[in-house]
Amino acid sequence: MPRLIPAILKIEFSEYNEKLKEEFDSLGSEMEDPVGQFIKLAKARGETKETDPVLLELLIALHRKVDELMAFVKNEKKELLPLDKKSEIIRIGFEYFEIRDPLLKKDKKYYGRIDLPVFPPREVGVIFKGESEKLAKILLMHERDVKDYNAFLMARERAIIREIKAKNG
Repeated sequence: MPRLIPAILKIEFSEYNEKLKEEFDSLGSEMEDPVGQFIKLAKARGETKETDPVLLELLIALHRKVDELMAFVKNEKKELLPLDKKSEIIRIGFEYFEIRDPLLKKDKKYYGRIDLPVFPPREVGVIFKGESEKLAKILLMHERDVKDYNAFLMARERAIIREIKAKNG
């Protein structure tokens, strides 16, 4: 059994198919907006050495928010494909997660979207395989999403350690 820690996240998912793979791919490219791409290239060329990285991240997030507001004002809505199952992730690990409801089939491949409470909050695409009715093995996530997922996991671990220390005095 993999090591999992308590965490509550919403997830929607369906059995994997090529149409869902297209959405997964588009969610990854969506993260590469023009400003994000420009910053990534500037970092690669070493042009951001003198820049505060936190300030840079906030600027990128602000730009994305402005884009979201513009889309809202223009009544442009990004349409995501409907997924037929909903549940809550109740425990997470680096390669696995456990859902509350017994909705998975062993060795069946799924595509899902997890509501990840990072800054800025967003839906993360994930391709996973059922290990049991409730346990899933993560097969594929976009690089940025893996970093944010792992950072969330480590923050949860630290919070749990603090709670244990507080209880034990």
